[in-house]
Amino acid sequence: MKTIQNLKWRYATKKFDPTRKISAADLSILKEILQLTPSSYGLQPWKFLIIENTELREELRIHSWGQKQVTDASHLIVLCTYTDMTHEFIDAHIQNTAQIRGVDPATLEGYGNFIKKKMSELSLEQKRIWNSKQAYIALGQLMLACAEMGIDATPMEGFEPEKYNEVLNLETKGLQATLVCPIGYRSEDDPAQFNPKVRRPIDDIFEVI
Repeated sequence: MKTIQNLKWRYATKKFDPTRKISAADLSILKEILQLTPSSYGLQPWKFLIIENTELREELRIHSWGQKQVTDASHLIVLCTYTDMTHEFIDAHIQNTAQIRGVDPATLEGYGNFIKKKMSELSLEQKRIWNSKQAYIALGQLMLACAEMGIDATPMEGFEPEKYNEVLNLETKGLQATLVCPIGYRSEDDPAQFNPKVRRPIDDIFEVI
């Protein structure tokens, strides 16, 4: 399968070519792919910030352990998640579902109440964590899509979320920075691309019961 070849080709790029930019057409495709990412209850408790501003990225690099991928990649994607899951957010999801599917919102009221009940059982911190976990689904989909399109991506947890929240003014929007993923094109002289991929044997990670 070509997907296997693409996954063997990808790696966590250490050095991007700052002269190469992702086209507007390819960026549009990646946006749609992220939009199609599945999530629990279909709530999509996230917002994706695409950072192009060079000065802003220089500032964020300071809070990313100085990693040059933040500034040298074509684009920097900050995967943010909501810090709460309010009844209003759930109601908006139900309304959107009804509109898209052409049904009476009243027929979905029971489902909406079910989601509200499940969310009400969680503390605010538990909801923050629950939302954050959803971002990893989106990150996985983004990385696979990039590999299929010949675009390099470097998933990063190595940053200071609180500083990102401050710089990007996220708390006022009810958001938190959860993950960072620079995307672009590898530099020809990035030695990391020539390292053999290290993975545990298939027999070690699968068990049929």
